[in-house]
Amino acid sequence: MAIEVLRADGRAATRWLNGGGVTREVAGAPAGSGLTDFAWRVSLADVAQGGPFSRFEGVDRVITVVEGAGMALTVDGTEHRIAEPFRPFAFAGEAGTDCRLLAGPVVDFNVMTRRGRASAEVEITDFQRELRVPEGAELLLVCLAGGAALGAADLRLERFDAALLPAGTEDLLRVDGVAALVTLRRVG
Repeated sequence: MAIEVLRADGRAATRWLNGGGVTREVAGAPAGSGLTDFAWRVSLADVAQGGPFSRFEGVDRVITVVEGAGMALTVDGTEHRIAEPFRPFAFAGEAGTDCRLLAGPVVDFNVMTRRGRASAEVEITDFQRELRVPEGAELLLVCLAGGAALGAADLRLERFDAALLPAGTEDLLRVDGVAALVTLRRVG
């Protein structure tokens, strides 16, 4: 299986039901799945205003502020300030969650996995490193700021571009910004 390149300029924006922003799906599985039947889904969102989050029963979520002053998420009654960029915050998708923007719009990076079908580890990196995708996993590389390159694949990614690397891939990652490494595993 080859590396799949997912360019940012090819993503359609989907307006939220509450009107508070738009989402652009980076990748998801299985192919063609929607919000009710995905195993995993990764997206970037432009958040224009605060408000309640949609509930996703049986889904684990990780959200990372990429741009803007941040937000305060109240998850099941407890407030969590997510003001520092590139710091992943994990919470349950079925939790009652409300967002308050700290000082204007933000862009955030979202990883969602359906319990019993998939799991994800989210790591943020800003340096050169060797990548080795373990057996039984896929690695989604998303450039969150600046650019990134994969040496052996001779692949350059710009801001918000992504690449899905199959199990067994080994390559040198060079980052001149910030990138998210999402290790995805199918469960069961």
